[in-house]
Amino acid sequence: QVQLVESGGGLVQAGGSLRLSCTVSGRTLSNYAMGWFRQAPGKEREFVAADSGSNGRPYYADSVKVRFTISRDNAKNTVYLEMSSLKPEDTAVYYCAARPFIVTTWGYWGQGTQVTVSS
Repeated sequence: QVQLVESGGGLVQAGGSLRLSCTVSGRTLSNYAMGWFRQAPGKEREFVAADSGSNGRPYYADSVKVRFTISRDNAKNTVYLEMSSLKPEDTAVYYCAARPFIVTTWGYWGQGTQVTVSS
């Protein structure tokens, strides 16, 4: 069973930075594509960023391009989301997700970590 645990969320002022981490257990990270999603109060969960492995090209939602960077350390079974130039509209619960490369749906999810950006 794949388990994902996010950390690194918190309260930050607009313009600041945060780094979220997602540690994967139960499987080898290198066999999975990893993604980040977020859900703001009263809104549906939305895609933020994803990769397709260490050699895969990452892709981002238009709203976070240039400001956010997804990366991974397979040796540590951990994926990161570096967030900079944060805006109040980035406030949300951020979720880590995983899927095997041959599967198109995200089948594994973490519990989420809260990010709050104050103006």
